[in-house]
Amino acid sequence: MTVSLAASLIELALGSELGASGDAGRNRCTLEGVTWQSLPDGAVELRVRRFEAMALRLASDPFVLEIGRIDVHELVARLRAEAGVPRLVSVHADRAECSGLKLHGPLVLPPQIQKIREASPGAGAAAATPRGAAGHAAADAWHLAPLGEAEGTIRGQITDAHLLFDADVAVPIRDGQIDFNEATVEHVGPDSRMGVSRMGIYVDAPNGRSYLYQFAAAPLAGVVFEHRGALLGPWVSERGKLQLQAFAESMLRQGHSGPGHGLTQQARLLLGRTSLSGELRLGEGLVAVPGLQVHLEGRHAIGLHSRSVGRGLKVEMASLAARDAAAAWKGAQMGFDRATAKLAIEILVEGPAMRFALHVENGTAEGLRIDLQQKRPDGSEGT
Repeated sequence: MTVSLAASLIELALGSELGASGDAGRNRCTLEGVTWQSLPDGAVELRVRRFEAMALRLASDPFVLEIGRIDVHELVARLRAEAGVPRLVSVHADRAECSGLKLHGPLVLPPQIQKIREASPGAGAAAATPRGAAGHAAADAWHLAPLGEAEGTIRGQITDAHLLFDADVAVPIRDGQIDFNEATVEHVGPDSRMGVSRMGIYVDAPNGRSYLYQFAAAPLAGVVFEHRGALLGPWVSERGKLQLQAFAESMLRQGHSGPGHGLTQQARLLLGRTSLSGELRLGEGLVAVPGLQVHLEGRHAIGLHSRSVGRGLKVEMASLAARDAAAAWKGAQMGFDRATAKLAIEILVEGPAMRFALHVENGTAEGLRIDLQQKRPDGSEGT
């Protein structure tokens, strides 16, 4: 089949525009074993035994997808004519393999996370989350089971931190929990200590207590608050703990904020001067966020890197194994049965805006599906 027809099928499938056709090095596509037939309901079924493409660049404003190579086996697409124009209804594929994939564009945060982001300088109306599927997500859409078994250590180096001086911070995570009694903040002079009270997460420095994050209300799920010592004992005998899964889900489900809630001014200053590194091993189980859910299988090692947390963060995962994924985006329903991949995610902060870049060095997926069929109020399919 000709390259132009293969390219047209891609544009139909993804609602995207391919890169400039004059670039001979891009958008090379081949199709093998193509058949089609009319179905009783008036749709047309197109079957492709194998679809292979190299050096693809697809744009669907404001997102761009670049693919070094993709190889799809046993692809089945259904199309329906609307006003004389063929429109894609659904796509299924037994298996797909890809390498050199990059997806990048603006990062649109769910409103619960956006409220934390809005504490940053210059945020506000310009950084507000657009109304849409994320803005109407149910509060119970958040489920972060892999955090419940997380293990590792996050390290930060703070340069010229004013109240804290130059500091080396180490926060160990054991069995899905941060125990602030084990967290260290080392610098010139007496070291500081981290902890969590009913007001928020704090640092006790030689010159007093400063809050990094303030809670809208207490108590929160997944938090063991600090305990004060006896009259003749230490001022704080127990620094507190965070059970990561319960705490993160609780914060994301709150759906409201109050005066003084969120990152403090001091924390915002520190983030711009903090480099970050870390190694974590996540557990397995369901990850569900507004518009997406997937089950992770086995333990997953991830690396965290940032020269300045205030300007961005990179997360690397050498081996992802997932199953039963389902996602919704712009009316489309997507998913897969199983997938493996080596990937990295970069988050870039550009003033009030944020961008992301997803890099997949290599990956495979089985049981791929995309359903673009609109549903009527009675649950039946429409055109």
